[in-house]
Amino acid sequence: MAISHEKGVNSGSGKPVHDRLLDAAEKLFCEHGFEGASIRDIAAAADCNIASVNYYFGGKDKLYVEVWRRHLLPMSESRIASIDRVMSKKDDKPRLEDLLKSFADAFIEPMLDESKAGRLAQLMAWEMLDQHLPLDTFVEEMIKPTMTAMQRALVKACPSLEESKVPLFTLSVVGQLMHVVHIKAMFKQTDIAGLPKFDLTEAVNHIVKFSAAGIRACVEGKTE
Repeated sequence: MAISHEKGVNSGSGKPVHDRLLDAAEKLFCEHGFEGASIRDIAAAADCNIASVNYYFGGKDKLYVEVWRRHLLPMSESRIASIDRVMSKKDDKPRLEDLLKSFADAFIEPMLDESKAGRLAQLMAWEMLDQHLPLDTFVEEMIKPTMTAMQRALVKACPSLEESKVPLFTLSVVGQLMHVVHIKAMFKQTDIAGLPKFDLTEAVNHIVKFSAAGIRACVEGKTE
């Protein structure tokens, strides 16, 4: 099967080979993990020849990283944009609750897309069992940019806040948000009498208020 290197389009389809390889690889990595998805299987699923994997991605390892980047980069960009929206307002001092709410909404939104969230959860599950994603990929493209943007924003919203504590506050908010996402999924899959109705919006608003109060208490020296 011929590959057009100029257009990057398979001769039998109008969709770019590059994109078809990513689609096929993501599906197979989700189903079988890195080791269980061979280059031959990926190429076959993408209706390409095996050489196309090396041509477009330089091998299976780099293809795997690109599959992850499809998820990590949009999530990181969305969260940073949410911070920038609050910081771009003309107010000299952004309201802490507005900053946390904007960040929380951006954090939760992609996880409400069940197809994308499900695939990311599968990738994470396999990665936890057998790590193949370079740690610096996750740190450099997801954690560091978000932490940097949030640090600037929190310090502006709370000028007396020690910068060294900003990562802890950010991780605390992220941990709470991750937890409510898992709780939402658990409540959806169970029907147990006596369990309260789970309201995601209410839970997110609670996290915002709880976190804002905790940050202010720390700034005011009411906690150790």
